[in-house]
Amino acid sequence: MIAALLLGRKGSVGFPGKNLYPILGRPLMEYPLLAAVSAKKVDSVYVSTDDEQIMDIGRRCGAEIIVRPPELASKTALGEHAYVHGYRVISEKLKAQSSKLKREEIELMVLLFCNAATILADTIDRGIEILRENQEYDSAVTASSYNMWSPLRARKIGDDGLLHPFVPFEVFGDPATLNCDRDSQGDVWFADMGVSIVRPSCLEHLERGLLPQKWMGQKIYPLKQWGGCDVDYEGQIPGVEYWLIKNGFTENRTPYERA
Repeated sequence: MIAALLLGRKGSVGFPGKNLYPILGRPLMEYPLLAAVSAKKVDSVYVSTDDEQIMDIGRRCGAEIIVRPPELASKTALGEHAYVHGYRVISEKLKAQSSKLKREEIELMVLLFCNAATILADTIDRGIEILRENQEYDSAVTASSYNMWSPLRARKIGDDGLLHPFVPFEVFGDPATLNCDRDSQGDVWFADMGVSIVRPSCLEHLERGLLPQKWMGQKIYPLKQWGGCDVDYEGQIPGVEYWLIKNGFTENRTPYERA
């Protein structure tokens, strides 16, 4: 069984109400939810939240609701712990529903965020197929190339109030051979939070995973796309809307509807 789990909580400091912000006539959270529901290889969809409005949208789209405990819905709570909680709830539910003769097991978990709309059902299905064909992989996650954010360009403000390299230039090789061209170090890929398709072992042994998203495990396959992001600020909305339009969304249609 393959289960999709969408996370979204009520509170947001940087962008209040972001999960419900309207884009092309739909709340932001509806796009990852539509992708999960429309994916051919996903068997069931769950939404973990403390927000009644998010619950209502989830039910309307055919998802089952997991009520997230308050300690996992605070501004300091980590998404990885909410994912583990949701996975355990789903596992217990399956165990209770299974007959003595046949116990259904979770093959893969499709992890999504309400504020990450840049994901398509076909991408989810492709990631599932890749993990089935490559049992040594821990996960398959969407990744977008953002060369302008190369770690070579990153800076921090020092005690003197001035900008300094965030990472010592020597990490990248001989500083004399480096230049300011944004492509000089090759493509810079970021896990864009569109989707993380993971094996249950990644959630059962979270401590073994790589930072910063430990739920992805160690061997992470990139599902390459462009423009992916999770929305933290209102200024990101135009970029997400552009991505959605380019991928077949309008106010009246989605790419999942038959012409």
